[in-house]
Amino acid sequence: MFILLLRRSSGRRLFSTTTTVPPNSNPNFSNLYTKYSFTPPPSLDKNPNNETQHADNNNNKKKKKPLYRPPSSLDRSGEKPIKSDLPFDFRFSYTESNPAVRPIGLREPKYSPFGPERVDREWTGVCAPAVDPMAGKEETEKLEAKRKKIRERIQGEELTNAERIALVERCGKHKTKRQINLGRDGLTHNMLNDIHNNWKHAEAVRIKCMGVPTVDMKNVCTQLEDKAFGKIIHRHGGSLVLYRGRNYNPKKRPIIPLMLWKPQEPIYPKLIKTTIEGLSIEETKEMRKKGLAVPALIKLAKNGYYGGLVPMIRDAFLIDDLVRIDCKGLEKKDYTKIGCKLRDLVPCILVTFEKEQIVIWRGKDYKPKEGGCFFMDREFFDTKIEFESSDEK
Repeated sequence: MFILLLRRSSGRRLFSTTTTVPPNSNPNFSNLYTKYSFTPPPSLDKNPNNETQHADNNNNKKKKKPLYRPPSSLDRSGEKPIKSDLPFDFRFSYTESNPAVRPIGLREPKYSPFGPERVDREWTGVCAPAVDPMAGKEETEKLEAKRKKIRERIQGEELTNAERIALVERCGKHKTKRQINLGRDGLTHNMLNDIHNNWKHAEAVRIKCMGVPTVDMKNVCTQLEDKAFGKIIHRHGGSLVLYRGRNYNPKKRPIIPLMLWKPQEPIYPKLIKTTIEGLSIEETKEMRKKGLAVPALIKLAKNGYYGGLVPMIRDAFLIDDLVRIDCKGLEKKDYTKIGCKLRDLVPCILVTFEKEQIVIWRGKDYKPKEGGCFFMDREFFDTKIEFESSDEK
């Protein structure tokens, strides 16, 4: 048996050695050719002629294009930060934030909502100031004077009554669908860019105000005119018409860097304390129970117009000490903002926000504010203009 196996193995070896090697091939790969009929590719061949041919083939091939990379606003490699000459501090909302009230803390680190190194202003957690906050009152007065000069230069001569009527009629709902909605966040920074984009195609733009900012319409109108350098030529309820000015040039519009995300609101002191000033703990508990049992003065609708709320509460305080406002269906942050505005505008003392209700107390020495806190429901001009508002439909 052992002899037969040796003969078979030797026979196989003889068969493998007697096979002919293919021409122009590497002898190291002869076994592959005999068993599998495989010829090595030129990359594995050590022949220099094949290497030169392979290099020529690579040179003749077209170079592949780099993969498409979508543009990113965060990729600012080699770009300089945006410089804006607007003479006011950049805030997320100009109507819903009061620069006179300082927060007691921040909810997040001071990440700029404009993106890293995109603007030449530092973000303080609340705003991006145009001037160093440590500067004195002289710098702030210079900024106010600069804003007035820019606005006077852009506005030019006042509109005649006929021109104003024509512009308001063009902005009616039956004429154009061009409209900007102002919601719970109020006049935001990015909304200024929307206003200038609309002014590029029309001299005036219609703005529809809804929700929390409509409690103080005077503040909304003043901030629109101050930050956009325009003029309100018509107002009916929450519908405004903002005129751009005679000398407005769309090609020389101001540079407005956009915010890439909404920054978190800072932490402010609590609106409702455990005890009301001048009352004991038991008296405050009794007042809260009594306030929740008082019949509601009005029920607020979601995203409605609240322009007549302040005079309504003032009239109610002439008779009753406590007033309850039904806010069912509204979010908590919305009716807390409404209560904060009522505290300053009426003025009054906040009692509770329990059960989606706003309960306010007029206080012991109540003196109603007179004038300058709210507008009339409609601004009257020399001639009447039929303007379709959101409230009429």
